[in-house]
Amino acid sequence: MPDASMKNIQTTRQIIARPTGASRRQFFKAAAALPWFAHASDSSRTSPRVLYSNDTTNITSCISPFHHEREPFKKEMLEATVDEVAGLVDAHLLQPGLGMVPMWPSKLLPLPEHYAWIKQRYGQKPDPFGQFVLDGGDVVQVFIDRCHMRQQAAFISLRMNDAHNKEFGDPRTGEKPTSSIGMSVTKYYVEHPEYRLKPGSLRGADLVQNWAVSEVRAQKFALIRELCENYDLDGLELDFLRFYSFFRLEETPLDQRRTIMTGFVREVRTLLDQTARNGKRRWLCARVPCHLPALDVLGLDLKSLVAVGLDMVNASEHYFTTQQHDLAAIRTQTQGAALYFELCHTIWKGDKVTKGYDVFPFRRATCEHLHTSAHLAYARGADGISLFNFAYYRQHGQGEGRGVFGEPPFEALKALRDPQALAQEPQHWFIAQGWRAPGMKPLPVPRKIEAGKLAKFNFDLAPPAGGWKYEARLRIQADKPLGNDEWTATFNGELLNPTHDVSEPFPVPYPSLLGKPEEMRAWTLPAKLLHEGKNSLEVTLRTGEPVAVIFVDLAA
Repeated sequence: MPDASMKNIQTTRQIIARPTGASRRQFFKAAAALPWFAHASDSSRTSPRVLYSNDTTNITSCISPFHHEREPFKKEMLEATVDEVAGLVDAHLLQPGLGMVPMWPSKLLPLPEHYAWIKQRYGQKPDPFGQFVLDGGDVVQVFIDRCHMRQQAAFISLRMNDAHNKEFGDPRTGEKPTSSIGMSVTKYYVEHPEYRLKPGSLRGADLVQNWAVSEVRAQKFALIRELCENYDLDGLELDFLRFYSFFRLEETPLDQRRTIMTGFVREVRTLLDQTARNGKRRWLCARVPCHLPALDVLGLDLKSLVAVGLDMVNASEHYFTTQQHDLAAIRTQTQGAALYFELCHTIWKGDKVTKGYDVFPFRRATCEHLHTSAHLAYARGADGISLFNFAYYRQHGQGEGRGVFGEPPFEALKALRDPQALAQEPQHWFIAQGWRAPGMKPLPVPRKIEAGKLAKFNFDLAPPAGGWKYEARLRIQADKPLGNDEWTATFNGELLNPTHDVSEPFPVPYPSLLGKPEEMRAWTLPAKLLHEGKNSLEVTLRTGEPVAVIFVDLAA
């Protein structure tokens, strides 16, 4: 990295004063009048805001109406990603790459020098977005201009510690890095292996940088400073989940982790205020785990973060839509900020079909999955809904047998801003593998069950408008054919009647990882057994060989 860049980084390490309480009060008073924002304390709100995350790389990795296979990137493609959700979302969050290399003309990390080094070290050409900037373009400016034209608030979401391609940072014989290595690795990163969490590891997730090192934080802050000083952003999201390792836990105790993270957020808040334009306060959001144990592992004390100026908390399952989370408890820790719950294109992924990235089959989230998950989130205190990787319903990646692709269900977004509308929708509850967050206990599924033993599963349910009135159907899916195995099930202590109907309860436009009839068991469930909050399901394998339950769902 050039000497001038290091000087900028060192400057940003100064601790900046916390913004005044008066400025926050003025901000929230003005914000309450905006149609796309309702603050958590505003009981009169009727239209919660919808956030939409755009990872940029989907533009060239997915086949879409505006991008054919292997077609080079053009600014019109980025503009099309903003256009296609116009009127459906209120804030658009662009992830300009992987949080390491700018997708804008940068003085901090001049791209001609960077990509010349990439060519010399890895033999790789610039990625399409890097080439766009080298040719005089500016991904961030194109995005902001289009958002403002389409009445969407323009946010930048910056990844705080992304792991993609880090395993290729130190070239190894026989291993060729992907073409996106230029977005992942810098000369500064390579020259400081001691900053990595586990130097020498072959796993990208181990090779992210150690946030206990002040130079690491300063480098990230310098990128944020350049964005804030040069662009008319409406808001900034700090993405603490791409990826989810920041410290050597054995070296950095919880109190120290919290002090570091809270101090960083305080500095960013002050920077946003100092660089605001036309007296407009910029929003500060953090993408965080929706599971309490992971918050401590990452050093994220939500109460403290809100106290130093965090406006928005985006609670996420990292990569999946889930209905198992700690959102109600997170709500109590985030008073004074708006709380959002994140939905994704998938509820579960299978095993890799080949080597590389984007080589998984996915169980895609249907409209019913999305609406039911959002309905539960509102019932547990969310102020709005966010969407992550929504474009990846589209064909992307490589490998056979990954399922059916198609256009994202944009029509599902219409109801997400309206809790009352969601309460009228059909309900599809599920327990899927999802993501085991740092510090969490084993996931509910897959669950191995032996003959004569029961397995207990918990559903957190929120009633529809007017309560449950019709019989529901409950299913389990195993990892192999069940043959003549005998099963029983109870729900909230009541024995259920089996049914031979194991079909999908709602249409599935993207069939992948669905259970085969011989892998399924189902029961009918009287409406009177369903109630608000925790509901207990117990299934017992009466006879048969040990088997793993890999998916459970309930349609009401």
